[in-house]
Amino acid sequence: MNPVSDKLGRPLRDLRISLTDQCNFRCAYCMPKEVFGPDFQFLRRDHLLNDDEIVLSAVAFTQLGIKKIRLTGGEPLLRPNLPKLIRNLRDRTGIEDISLTTNGMLLPRLATDLKEAGLARINVSLDSLNEERFRLMSGDKGSPDAVIKGIDAADAAGLPTKINMVAKQGVNEDDILPMLEYFRDRSMTLRFIEYMDVGESNNWKIDQVVPAKSILERIKSRWLFEPVDPDYRGEVASRYRFLDTNSEFGIITSITSPFCQNCNRVRISADGKIYTCLFASRGASLRDFLRSSGSPNLDDVIEFIAKIWLGRSDQYSENRNSGTKKTDTKKVEMSYIGG
Repeated sequence: MNPVSDKLGRPLRDLRISLTDQCNFRCAYCMPKEVFGPDFQFLRRDHLLNDDEIVLSAVAFTQLGIKKIRLTGGEPLLRPNLPKLIRNLRDRTGIEDISLTTNGMLLPRLATDLKEAGLARINVSLDSLNEERFRLMSGDKGSPDAVIKGIDAADAAGLPTKINMVAKQGVNEDDILPMLEYFRDRSMTLRFIEYMDVGESNNWKIDQVVPAKSILERIKSRWLFEPVDPDYRGEVASRYRFLDTNSEFGIITSITSPFCQNCNRVRISADGKIYTCLFASRGASLRDFLRSSGSPNLDDVIEFIAKIWLGRSDQYSENRNSGTKKTDTKKVEMSYIGG
Protein backbone atom coordinates (compact mmCIF):
# COMPACT_ATOMS: atom_id res chain seq x y z
CA MET A 1 0.00 0.00 0.00
CA ASN A 2 1.16 3.54 -0.69
CA PRO A 3 2.04 6.01 2.09
CA VAL A 4 -1.01 7.63 3.69
CA SER A 5 -1.80 11.14 4.94
CA ASP A 6 -4.34 12.23 7.55
CA LYS A 7 -7.21 14.71 7.18
CA LEU A 8 -4.79 17.63 7.53
CA GLY A 9 -2.39 16.27 4.91
CA ARG A 10 0.19 15.05 7.41
CA PRO A 11 2.07 11.92 6.26
CA LEU A 12 2.74 8.92 8.48
CA ARG A 13 6.50 8.90 9.09
CA ASP A 14 7.50 8.26 12.72
CA LEU A 15 6.44 5.25 14.83
CA ARG A 16 6.94 5.15 18.60
CA ILE A 17 6.46 1.87 20.43
CA SER A 18 6.16 1.70 24.21
CA LEU A 19 7.61 -1.65 25.28
CA THR A 20 6.53 -1.56 28.93
CA ASP A 21 4.65 0.63 31.39
CA GLN A 22 7.19 -0.09 34.14
CA CYS A 23 10.17 2.05 35.08
CA ASN A 24 12.94 2.09 37.66
CA PHE A 25 12.47 5.86 38.16
CA ARG A 26 9.44 7.81 39.44
CA CYS A 27 9.89 11.09 37.60
CA ALA A 28 7.43 13.75 38.74
CA TYR A 29 6.30 14.58 35.19
CA CYS A 30 5.66 10.96 34.18
CA MET A 31 5.28 8.50 37.07
CA PRO A 32 5.04 10.53 40.31
CA LYS A 33 5.71 8.31 43.30
CA GLU A 34 2.57 9.58 45.04
CA VAL A 35 0.54 7.79 42.33
CA PHE A 36 2.88 5.03 41.13
CA GLY A 37 3.78 3.74 44.57
CA PRO A 38 4.63 0.21 45.74
CA ASP A 39 0.99 -0.89 45.47
CA PHE A 40 0.43 0.36 41.94
CA GLN A 41 -0.68 -2.43 39.59
CA PHE A 42 1.32 -2.44 36.36
CA LEU A 43 0.16 -4.31 33.27
CA ARG A 44 0.35 -8.07 33.24
CA ARG A 45 2.80 -9.44 30.71
CA ASP A 46 0.03 -10.86 28.52
CA HIS A 47 -1.47 -7.36 28.26
CA LEU A 48 1.68 -6.17 26.48
CA LEU A 49 2.26 -6.83 22.80
CA ASN A 50 4.65 -9.75 22.42
CA ASP A 51 7.72 -9.50 20.20
CA ASP A 52 6.05 -11.12 17.18
CA GLU A 53 3.10 -8.74 17.42
CA ILE A 54 5.41 -5.74 17.65
CA VAL A 55 7.40 -6.83 14.60
CA LEU A 56 4.29 -7.57 12.52
CA SER A 57 2.81 -4.19 13.44
CA ALA A 58 6.05 -2.41 12.54
CA VAL A 59 6.14 -4.15 9.15
CA ALA A 60 2.57 -2.98 8.51
CA PHE A 61 3.41 0.60 9.52
CA THR A 62 6.42 0.53 7.21
CA GLN A 63 4.14 -0.24 4.26
CA LEU A 64 2.21 2.94 5.08
CA GLY A 65 5.21 5.27 5.08
CA ILE A 66 7.03 4.90 8.41
CA LYS A 67 10.75 5.79 8.11
CA LYS A 68 11.76 5.86 11.79
CA ILE A 69 11.04 3.70 14.82
CA ARG A 70 11.66 4.82 18.40
CA LEU A 71 11.35 2.43 21.34
CA THR A 72 10.06 3.96 24.56
CA GLY A 73 8.40 3.04 27.86
CA GLY A 74 8.20 3.30 30.81
CA GLU A 75 11.82 2.27 30.72
CA PRO A 76 12.39 0.20 27.55
CA LEU A 77 15.62 -1.35 28.83
CA LEU A 78 13.48 -3.33 31.29
CA ARG A 79 12.03 -5.29 28.36
CA PRO A 80 13.43 -8.84 28.28
CA ASN A 81 15.47 -9.86 25.22
CA LEU A 82 15.52 -6.30 23.87
CA PRO A 83 18.54 -6.74 21.55
CA LYS A 84 16.79 -9.66 19.84
CA LEU A 85 13.66 -7.55 19.30
CA ILE A 86 15.71 -4.72 17.80
CA ARG A 87 17.49 -7.12 15.47
CA ASN A 88 14.18 -8.58 14.30
CA LEU A 89 12.68 -5.13 13.77
CA ARG A 90 15.59 -4.06 11.60
CA ASP A 91 15.69 -7.31 9.61
CA ARG A 92 11.94 -7.49 8.99
CA THR A 93 11.19 -3.81 8.32
CA GLY A 94 14.41 -2.76 6.60
CA ILE A 95 14.35 0.45 8.65
CA GLU A 96 17.82 1.49 9.76
CA ASP A 97 16.75 4.44 11.91
CA ILE A 98 15.73 2.53 15.03
CA SER A 99 16.32 4.56 18.19
CA LEU A 100 15.51 4.35 21.88
CA THR A 101 14.76 6.72 24.77
CA THR A 102 15.99 5.66 28.21
CA ASN A 103 16.92 7.00 31.64
CA GLY A 104 20.32 5.40 31.06
CA MET A 105 20.65 3.41 34.27
CA LEU A 106 20.92 0.03 32.53
CA LEU A 107 23.09 1.13 29.62
CA PRO A 108 26.43 0.02 31.10
CA ARG A 109 25.44 -3.64 30.66
CA LEU A 110 23.31 -3.28 27.52
CA ALA A 111 24.82 -0.58 25.29
CA THR A 112 27.19 -2.83 23.32
CA ASP A 113 24.51 -5.48 22.71
CA LEU A 114 22.05 -2.82 21.56
CA LYS A 115 24.54 -1.39 19.11
CA GLU A 116 25.40 -4.82 17.73
CA ALA A 117 21.69 -5.61 17.35
CA GLY A 118 21.23 -2.61 15.05
CA LEU A 119 20.15 0.25 17.32
CA ALA A 120 21.09 3.41 15.44
CA ARG A 121 21.03 6.06 18.16
CA ILE A 122 19.83 6.77 21.65
CA ASN A 123 18.28 9.55 23.74
CA VAL A 124 19.03 9.66 27.46
CA SER A 125 16.83 11.57 29.91
CA LEU A 126 18.78 13.60 32.46
CA ASP A 127 17.20 16.56 34.24
CA SER A 128 20.08 17.77 36.40
CA LEU A 129 23.71 17.13 37.28
CA ASN A 130 22.97 18.24 40.83
CA GLU A 131 22.21 15.27 43.09
CA GLU A 132 19.45 16.94 45.10
CA ARG A 133 17.60 18.41 42.13
CA PHE A 134 18.04 15.21 40.13
CA ARG A 135 16.32 13.24 42.87
CA LEU A 136 13.52 15.80 43.09
CA MET A 137 12.84 15.19 39.41
CA SER A 138 13.38 11.40 39.47
CA GLY A 139 11.31 10.59 42.56
CA ASP A 140 14.35 9.81 44.73
CA LYS A 141 15.55 7.16 42.28
CA GLY A 142 18.99 6.84 40.69
CA SER A 143 21.68 9.47 40.55
CA PRO A 144 23.22 11.78 37.94
CA ASP A 145 26.53 9.91 38.21
CA ALA A 146 24.80 6.63 37.34
CA VAL A 147 23.12 8.21 34.31
CA ILE A 148 26.44 9.69 33.16
CA LYS A 149 27.95 6.20 33.35
CA GLY A 150 25.17 5.05 31.06
CA ILE A 151 25.88 7.88 28.64
CA ASP A 152 29.59 6.98 28.72
CA ALA A 153 28.71 3.36 27.95
CA ALA A 154 26.56 4.36 24.97
CA ASP A 155 29.31 6.60 23.68
CA ALA A 156 31.92 3.85 24.07
CA ALA A 157 29.67 1.44 22.18
CA GLY A 158 29.48 3.87 19.25
CA LEU A 159 25.85 4.90 19.78
CA PRO A 160 25.19 8.55 18.82
CA THR A 161 23.59 10.03 21.91
CA LYS A 162 21.36 13.03 22.64
CA ILE A 163 20.39 14.19 26.11
CA ASN A 164 16.85 15.22 27.03
CA MET A 165 16.23 17.62 29.93
CA VAL A 166 12.72 18.47 31.11
CA ALA A 167 12.83 21.99 32.53
CA LYS A 168 10.39 22.59 35.39
CA GLN A 169 9.91 26.03 36.93
CA GLY A 170 10.97 26.22 40.56
CA VAL A 171 12.84 22.92 40.43
CA ASN A 172 15.68 22.72 37.90
CA GLU A 173 15.69 25.86 35.76
CA ASP A 174 19.03 26.81 37.31
CA ASP A 175 20.52 23.66 35.76
CA ILE A 176 20.02 24.87 32.20
CA LEU A 177 23.46 26.46 31.83
CA PRO A 178 25.49 23.86 33.81
CA MET A 179 23.88 21.04 31.83
CA LEU A 180 24.51 22.78 28.54
CA GLU A 181 28.12 23.56 29.42
CA TYR A 182 28.80 19.95 30.36
CA PHE A 183 27.40 18.41 27.19
CA ARG A 184 28.62 21.20 24.93
CA ASP A 185 32.15 20.39 26.04
CA ARG A 186 31.46 16.74 25.12
CA SER A 187 30.02 17.71 21.73
CA MET A 188 26.71 16.05 22.63
CA THR A 189 23.38 17.63 21.77
CA LEU A 190 21.27 18.63 24.76
CA ARG A 191 17.57 19.14 24.12
CA PHE A 192 15.42 21.10 26.54
CA ILE A 193 11.81 19.99 26.79
CA GLU A 194 9.07 22.29 27.98
CA TYR A 195 7.21 20.56 30.81
CA MET A 196 4.13 19.06 29.12
CA ASP A 197 0.59 18.25 30.18
CA VAL A 198 0.78 14.57 29.24
CA GLY A 199 -1.53 12.34 31.27
CA GLU A 200 -3.34 13.26 34.48
CA SER A 201 -1.16 12.10 37.37
CA ASN A 202 1.48 14.85 37.25
CA ASN A 203 -0.98 17.68 38.14
CA TRP A 204 0.48 19.88 35.41
CA LYS A 205 0.07 23.65 35.62
CA ILE A 206 1.10 26.21 33.03
CA ASP A 207 3.18 28.20 35.55
CA GLN A 208 5.45 25.15 35.99
CA VAL A 209 6.66 25.50 32.40
CA VAL A 210 10.04 27.09 31.66
CA PRO A 211 9.23 28.58 28.25
CA ALA A 212 11.59 28.36 25.31
CA LYS A 213 12.04 32.13 25.31
CA SER A 214 13.34 32.04 28.88
CA ILE A 215 15.69 29.15 28.07
CA LEU A 216 17.13 31.02 25.07
CA GLU A 217 17.64 34.18 27.14
CA ARG A 218 19.62 32.25 29.71
CA ILE A 219 21.81 30.66 27.06
CA LYS A 220 22.31 33.97 25.25
CA SER A 221 23.79 35.43 28.45
CA ARG A 222 26.68 32.95 28.13
CA TRP A 223 27.12 31.93 24.47
CA LEU A 224 26.40 33.10 20.95
CA PHE A 225 24.36 30.78 18.74
CA GLU A 226 22.31 30.72 15.55
CA PRO A 227 19.19 28.81 14.48
CA VAL A 228 19.56 25.72 12.30
CA ASP A 229 17.06 24.75 9.62
CA PRO A 230 15.13 21.53 10.30
CA ASP A 231 16.34 18.39 8.54
CA TYR A 232 12.82 17.25 7.62
CA ARG A 233 9.15 18.09 7.98
CA GLY A 234 7.94 17.19 11.43
CA GLU A 235 11.25 17.61 13.28
CA VAL A 236 10.03 18.48 16.76
CA ALA A 237 13.08 20.23 18.22
CA SER A 238 13.98 23.78 17.25
CA ARG A 239 17.72 23.49 16.67
CA TYR A 240 20.54 25.97 17.39
CA ARG A 241 24.29 25.88 16.71
CA PHE A 242 26.96 27.55 18.84
CA LEU A 243 29.07 30.01 16.86
CA ASP A 244 32.33 28.96 18.51
CA THR A 245 31.88 25.21 18.06
CA ASN A 246 30.05 22.75 15.82
CA SER A 247 27.90 21.54 18.70
CA GLU A 248 24.14 22.10 18.83
CA PHE A 249 21.31 22.26 21.32
CA GLY A 250 17.58 22.03 20.81
CA ILE A 251 14.29 23.02 22.43
CA ILE A 252 11.01 21.10 22.17
CA THR A 253 8.31 23.74 22.42
CA SER A 254 5.10 21.73 22.67
CA ILE A 255 3.58 24.28 25.05
CA THR A 256 4.61 27.74 23.85
CA SER A 257 4.97 27.05 20.13
CA PRO A 258 3.09 23.87 19.14
CA PHE A 259 4.05 21.98 16.00
CA CYS A 260 0.80 20.10 15.42
CA GLN A 261 0.58 21.15 11.76
CA ASN A 262 3.63 19.08 10.90
CA CYS A 263 3.18 16.22 13.38
CA ASN A 264 3.69 12.89 11.62
CA ARG A 265 4.01 10.61 14.68
CA VAL A 266 1.94 7.65 15.71
CA ARG A 267 2.32 5.76 18.96
CA ILE A 268 1.65 2.23 20.16
CA SER A 269 1.09 2.26 23.92
CA ALA A 270 2.34 -0.35 26.35
CA ASP A 271 -1.10 -2.00 26.35
CA GLY A 272 -1.15 -2.23 22.56
CA LYS A 273 -3.33 0.73 21.61
CA ILE A 274 -2.69 3.05 18.68
CA TYR A 275 -2.67 6.74 19.62
CA THR A 276 -2.41 9.47 16.99
CA CYS A 277 -1.55 12.19 19.52
CA LEU A 278 0.64 12.30 22.62
CA PHE A 279 -2.20 14.05 24.45
CA ALA A 280 -4.98 11.71 23.31
CA SER A 281 -7.67 10.37 25.60
CA ARG A 282 -8.57 7.29 23.55
CA GLY A 283 -6.71 4.80 21.40
CA ALA A 284 -7.64 1.98 19.05
CA SER A 285 -6.72 -1.46 20.40
CA LEU A 286 -4.21 -2.95 18.00
CA ARG A 287 -3.61 -5.73 20.51
CA ASP A 288 -7.24 -6.84 20.46
CA PHE A 289 -7.32 -6.67 16.67
CA LEU A 290 -4.18 -8.79 16.32
CA ARG A 291 -5.50 -11.43 18.73
CA SER A 292 -9.09 -11.54 17.48
CA SER A 293 -8.28 -13.73 14.49
CA GLY A 294 -5.53 -15.86 16.03
CA SER A 295 -3.21 -15.45 13.03
CA PRO A 296 -3.58 -11.93 11.63
CA ASN A 297 -2.96 -11.26 7.94
CA LEU A 298 -0.48 -8.49 7.14
CA ASP A 299 -2.84 -6.85 4.65
CA ASP A 300 -5.58 -6.75 7.26
CA VAL A 301 -3.23 -5.10 9.77
CA ILE A 302 -2.22 -2.53 7.17
CA GLU A 303 -5.87 -1.74 6.44
CA PHE A 304 -6.67 -1.44 10.17
CA ILE A 305 -3.84 1.06 10.70
CA ALA A 306 -4.52 3.01 7.50
CA LYS A 307 -8.14 3.71 8.50
CA ILE A 308 -6.97 5.15 11.81
CA TRP A 309 -4.43 7.49 10.22
CA LEU A 310 -6.72 8.56 7.37
CA GLY A 311 -9.30 9.63 9.95
CA ARG A 312 -6.83 11.56 12.11
CA SER A 313 -7.33 15.30 12.76
CA ASP A 314 -5.55 15.76 16.13
CA GLN A 315 -4.02 19.11 16.99
CA TYR A 316 -4.32 19.13 20.78
CA SER A 317 -1.56 21.60 21.62
CA GLU A 318 -2.82 24.19 19.15
CA ASN A 319 -6.35 23.75 20.50
CA ARG A 320 -5.07 24.17 24.05
CA ASN A 321 -3.30 27.39 23.23
CA SER A 322 -6.04 28.90 21.08
CA GLY A 323 -8.92 27.88 23.33
CA THR A 324 -10.93 26.90 20.25
CA LYS A 325 -11.84 23.46 21.60
CA LYS A 326 -12.24 21.91 25.03
CA THR A 327 -9.09 20.02 26.02
CA ASP A 328 -10.09 18.85 29.49
CA THR A 329 -10.78 15.20 28.67
CA LYS A 330 -8.74 12.63 30.58
CA LYS A 331 -5.49 11.92 28.73
CA VAL A 332 -3.45 8.71 28.50
CA GLU A 333 -0.53 8.57 30.94
CA MET A 334 3.00 9.12 29.63
CA SER A 335 4.14 5.86 31.25
CA TYR A 336 1.83 4.03 28.84
CA ILE A 337 2.41 6.03 25.68
CA GLY A 338 6.07 7.07 25.98
CA GLY A 339 7.37 10.54 25.09
